[in-house]
Amino acid sequence: MIPVLAAAFLFNLGQGVLRPTLPLYLHTVFAANYRMVTLIPTVFGAGKWIASLPTGYLADRVGRRALMVTGLAVIAVVDVVSASTSTFGAFIGLRALGGVGWAMFGTVALTTMVDREAGRGRAVSLLLLSETAGLLLGNATGGWLYQAIGIVTPFVFEAACMAVAAVVVALWIAPPPPAAPAPAGDGPSLRAALRIPGVLVTSVTNGVMVATQTGVLVFLLPLLFASRAGLQPDRVGVLVSLTVLGRLPALWLGGMLSDRWGRVRVLVPGLVLYAGLLGSVTSLRRPLALGVWSLAIGSAIGLVTPLPTALVGDLVSPEARGVAIGWLRTMTDTGHVGGPLAMGALADAGGLSAPFVVASGLLVLMAWLCRRRVPAVSAAGDRSTR
Repeated sequence: MIPVLAAAFLFNLGQGVLRPTLPLYLHTVFAANYRMVTLIPTVFGAGKWIASLPTGYLADRVGRRALMVTGLAVIAVVDVVSASTSTFGAFIGLRALGGVGWAMFGTVALTTMVDREAGRGRAVSLLLLSETAGLLLGNATGGWLYQAIGIVTPFVFEAACMAVAAVVVALWIAPPPPAAPAPAGDGPSLRAALRIPGVLVTSVTNGVMVATQTGVLVFLLPLLFASRAGLQPDRVGVLVSLTVLGRLPALWLGGMLSDRWGRVRVLVPGLVLYAGLLGSVTSLRRPLALGVWSLAIGSAIGLVTPLPTALVGDLVSPEARGVAIGWLRTMTDTGHVGGPLAMGALADAGGLSAPFVVASGLLVLMAWLCRRRVPAVSAAGDRSTR
């Protein structure tokens, strides 16, 4: 498990260095406008969306270690070539290819952690904590590297992180034990995985959670703080950072409690709590109250984030987990791409409070569906009655 966590940290360290400096690079090199800048995460997400499900199918056929190393190598090559290209169209295509590499590594790494039968919730939480720690450290140092050493330095740094992570994967991650051969014509398929009670609802729930986080909290919550409470950018940044601070310990707590009490028993009240905090933040004006709510919202996010992945691992058989996790990541990428588009349009049409209210309602709906449609699974992996 430790090599996977180390590789995930390095992977996200490189991503964290590049992300905040990429808009500056685009403006300097390509004189990019806002539409060109926002096109980058869209095509990157599209690459991930396209590759996640095929990666799930190929994980145990080609080999997990080989897929992870290939994905890391793809990103490293994309970074080096991106730093030398002079046309925006080629740059866009390269970033989409980088999304494919991201899916190849991220989907397989997540499947590897989900395969742990004992303490699956905590294993997923540890992976998310490693990713978050890498992103935080990368975000903190990316601007300094860009300014002090050179504008292509973040690309080179990410490529180096991917190369080191590939070495870690190649040398220290052992292949999983061979699964029992499936009968001819009865191999793992997406249709069979989605027929398992609870898998579809859990996957959609994860997509809604991601759409809410990216479409509301990342893009619209800072605007809410600035417009409704009249806060200056420095105070807005502090309040937004509190959501990250609240998320970190709650990630571990969510995995630990779900291993002890069961996924659904933690997921359903966690979604309701998240919905209540999100829907009520629009009525607050005082900075102290907004700070408390930001910390609480981050904690609620951390509490529920590991649970859909661990729950899918509980519900599906080992030979179908690659396909199921690939589908889960596809729903995640759908939320990443569609969430900002949908919530932004909703804010334009109904005002800034509308996305918060709608997202809150969607979270409550998903909590109700999980309560009704998802089997309760014990920490030992056995289905139990409620």
